[in-house]
Amino acid sequence: GLTKSCALDGRDFNISCGQIDIGNAHTDMTAAMRNGIKQANGSMMVEPTMDVQHVANAVVHMASLPPSANVLRMTIMATNMPFVGRG
Repeated sequence: GLTKSCALDGRDFNISCGQIDIGNAHTDMTAAMRNGIKQANGSMMVEPTMDVQHVANAVVHMASLPPSANVLRMTIMATNMPFVGRG
């Protein structure tokens, strides 16, 4: 949708656009996950989180690329998250 349109429309102006999907970064917002949260099947489960510094590093990597290179989409998540892409 928007990311792809921005990336395509920006080409003539040397504008790049990228999207980062972040799953279960260890922050105050994910604190409940460390004690167990309700899953889609109704069960309770502790969900893994990752150090938020990994997210910061990924953003810096995307932003530091030269104009001739771009990361269109990136998903960064805790390795053992129960669902890929859910965060």
